[in-house]
Amino acid sequence: MFAYWVHRLDPVAIHFPEGWLLKGIHWYGLAYAVGFLVAALLLSYWRRRQLTPLPTTADDSALVSALLFGVIFGGRIGHVLLYAREEFFADPTMVFQVWRGGMASHGGFLGVIMAALWIARTRRVSFLAVGDLLCTLAPAGILFGRLANFVNAELVGRPTTVPWAVIFPYEGPDPRHPSQLYEAIGEGLLPMIWMFYRYPKKLPPGQTAGEFLLLYAVARFTTEYFRSPEDGYILGMTAGQFWTLPLGILGLFLIFRNKLLPKDVARSS
Repeated sequence: MFAYWVHRLDPVAIHFPEGWLLKGIHWYGLAYAVGFLVAALLLSYWRRRQLTPLPTTADDSALVSALLFGVIFGGRIGHVLLYAREEFFADPTMVFQVWRGGMASHGGFLGVIMAALWIARTRRVSFLAVGDLLCTLAPAGILFGRLANFVNAELVGRPTTVPWAVIFPYEGPDPRHPSQLYEAIGEGLLPMIWMFYRYPKKLPPGQTAGEFLLLYAVARFTTEYFRSPEDGYILGMTAGQFWTLPLGILGLFLIFRNKLLPKDVARSS
């Protein structure tokens, strides 16, 4: 019999006095702030190494702002549309309660794509080059976001008896996989290390983005086997696995696009 660790972490990092509008500063919000701070530092690092396609440092700041808006807006709307429609119809104001958690990574990806399109169009640079750059920044946000999921005791894993299992009291007495930590490593930490290694090699436009999307898709599809399928199944797959497939397909296309498309089309993107 193992002495499983019992999750008793407080989702609020700093409590405010009674009567204040907000209960306090949540670890969830701090995690996203740290994720964007790391992304900004990485962007500054790429600027010093002359590896960013953007003309000026002001454009870098605009990119971080667009990324911030795209991730939060896209992630929240994606969560509502894909996983929380009934909750939204019962209380439409929940869409603004981001401190409670509930950010769909698939929606966040769509928000990041929209941010890349806007930056590329307004700065007159390659969309794929901006996408490559963004994919070196995104893993940091995913890493800290998944850690925040663990602190919030949300998106818990399936019941298990592995020695490192965790008991989440709100989910009952059964020990469970800490699937949030699996996702933090597989979807965030490992892609961040890989992007840091690959991006300086100046690969064809879209290659870095494709590798990130494929890495993320494989990690998400795999870790879903350890995560409680609270969002149900689609075509025999969990909802998370199903909505991850398009990302993997897009990643494969971007990796092999230079072989699949005529050279003049591939270079014009």
